[in-house]
Amino acid sequence: MDGNGRWAKEKGLPRTAGHREGINRVKEIVKTASELGVGVLTFFAFSTENWNRPKQEINMLVRSLNSFLDRYIDELHKNNIRFKVIGQARPLPERIIAKIKKAEDKTGLNTGLVMVLALNYGSRQEIIDAAKKIANSVLIGELTPEDLDIETFSNYLYTAGLPDPDLLIRTSGELRLSNFLLWQLSYAELYFPKVYWPDFKRQDLEAAIQVYQNRDRRFGGL
Repeated sequence: MDGNGRWAKEKGLPRTAGHREGINRVKEIVKTASELGVGVLTFFAFSTENWNRPKQEINMLVRSLNSFLDRYIDELHKNNIRFKVIGQARPLPERIIAKIKKAEDKTGLNTGLVMVLALNYGSRQEIIDAAKKIANSVLIGELTPEDLDIETFSNYLYTAGLPDPDLLIRTSGELRLSNFLLWQLSYAELYFPKVYWPDFKRQDLEAAIQVYQNRDRRFGGL
């Protein structure tokens, strides 16, 4: 969800205003995706590198997340949407970690759209964490090196149990993955609209899906 800060700057607003408007887009896109029959929708909300941003901006993002968990989870649950967070818990505040757990438990049996929030997430760290878990499984005899294949490795990632993405959308025209789902995106279609995230609305998601539907996915075949 790229471009919040630039969107705000171009309008003469503080960066925090861009993030607040970005949260409104999350709500709209979740609703739209659910109506369109999308199975899983993952938002890259906060990376492990984002802790290097100004403290004021980080505090605003944490407050916004806290407000989102307080106000929006009931609506997700009402609409049969399952909520899941991927990433490292620490150093998120304990109150946020507890609310995330509560939200995941509350919506865990829902059967509609799965809304995934990548929070304090970095794909390289995810792969390292998976490698550590695999090494430990080998040490205690649960796994042998010969057992390891693509499916088994995937089951040690934060996204275990979720399908790999079909489509990656990165807004604002930036043409890079920025350490996001590097393993899982191996065969995804990539789409880079120039619109900033706060301006990415229903029609933009529909346009992205239409572009995806017109692509020929061969997965290495003919």
